Amino acid sequence: MKDTWTEGDYVDSNTPLPPRSGKRVSNAGNQKQTYKTSKVVKPKKRVRWGRIIGMLILAAVLLIGWFVVDLFFKAGKAIDKISLPTKIEVPAEESVKVKPTAVLLLGLDSREKTGTMNTDVIMIAALNPETKKVTVVTVPRDTRIEQSGYAKHKANSYYASFYHDALKTTKDKEQAKLQALDNMKTMFGRYFGIDIKYASIINFQGFADVVDALGGVRVDVDMDMRYVDNADGTNIDLKKGRQELTGEQALDFVRYRKSNDGKNMSSDFDRNRRQGEVLGEIVDRLKSLGGATKLGSVIGAVGGNMRTDIPESEVRQLMFTYFGLTRSDVEFKPLEGKWVSPYVHADEQSLADTRQALRAQLSEQ
Repeated sequence: MKDTWTEGDYVDSNTPLPPRSGKRVSNAGNQKQTYKTSKVVKPKKRVRWGRIIGMLILAAVLLIGWFVVDLFFKAGKAIDKISLPTKIEVPAEESVKVKPTAVLLLGLDSREKTGTMNTDVIMIAALNPETKKVTVVTVPRDTRIEQSGYAKHKANSYYASFYHDALKTTKDKEQAKLQALDNMKTMFGRYFGIDIKYASIINFQGFADVVDALGGVRVDVDMDMRYVDNADGTNIDLKKGRQELTGEQALDFVRYRKSNDGKNMSSDFDRNRRQGEVLGEIVDRLKSLGGATKLGSVIGAVGGNMRTDIPESEVRQLMFTYFGLTRSDVEFKPLEGKWVSPYVHADEQSLADTRQALRAQLSEQ
C-alpha cells in the first residue's frame, strides 16, 4: 500500500478528494489522513477615501452656505433698521468699494434718566478700498469748534442742537436725524478740510451690545476707576490691570472721567486713547474665527442701536470690502489740544497733522 498519493493516482469514490494543490499523508499505524490545504485569504475592503473626502467637502460647503445665508439674512434685517430713508442712487464709479470715502462716526449718550443727546464719541474715518487701510481721527468731546456760520460750542453738543432745530420744521424724527447728520458732516468736513460723504450714529447701549456679542474685549485698564452717580445710574468700578471686560465695563472704561473724591482724573485725551484701544480690539475679534461665527449677533446688536445715512447697497459694499481688516490696518490719530475750562482748545499742529492724515488716505492711488 502506498503511503502517499499524488494527483493522477486512482482514488476510491468513497474517499473524499483533497484539494487539487494538496497532498494526503497516511500514517502506518492508522488510517487517519491529514490534508495540507492552501489558506483562503479574504480580500481587504478598500477604504474609499475619495468618497469620504467628497462627503466632507459637501458638508463643509453646506455649512458655509448656511452660515452665509443666515448672515446675509441677519445683515439684511439690520440694514433695514439702521438705514435712514434716503433716495440716493450711487453710481458704480462712486461706490465705497472703488472710491476712498470719509465717514463721520458718532457715539450718542442717550440715557433715559438724563434725556441727553450729547455725542461723546466723535470720529472721522477715511477708508481706502485700494489699500484696505483706514485712518480714524478721534475728536475730544469738549473741543471748541469755531466755524463760520456756526455758534461756538463744544463738539459733542452740536448734534442735539441740529436735531431739535430740524424737528421744529419736519415733525418727523427720522428726517430730523437725517438733517442733523447732514449738518454734522458739513461742519466737521469744513473743520478738517475734507468731504465727509456719510455719517453714522450709535447709542452707548449698542456699543455695549457689540462688545458682549463678541464675548468681551481684553484691554489694559490704566488706573483704578470708581465713580457712582445715582442721577443717571452710573456705577463704574474697575481695577487697574490687563483684563477682559464685558460690554458695560468697556463702556465704563471709555467714559470714565474721575472718581467721586476727585482723584484719578481722566482727560478727554485719555478717553480718546481708550476708545481707540477698544475699537482696535473689536476689529481684531471680528477678524478672528471666533468673531466671524459671532458676526450675526454683532449685526443684530448694531441693528437696534444705530442709524446711518449710508444707502443700503453701500452698507453691504462696506461690509464686503472691509471685513478682513485687522488692527494693523487701522491708524488712530487723536486730535490733541489743551484743556482750558470748559473747553479743549485744539493744538494747531495736531489739527494740521490730522487733516493731512485724512487727506492722504482719501487720495486716489
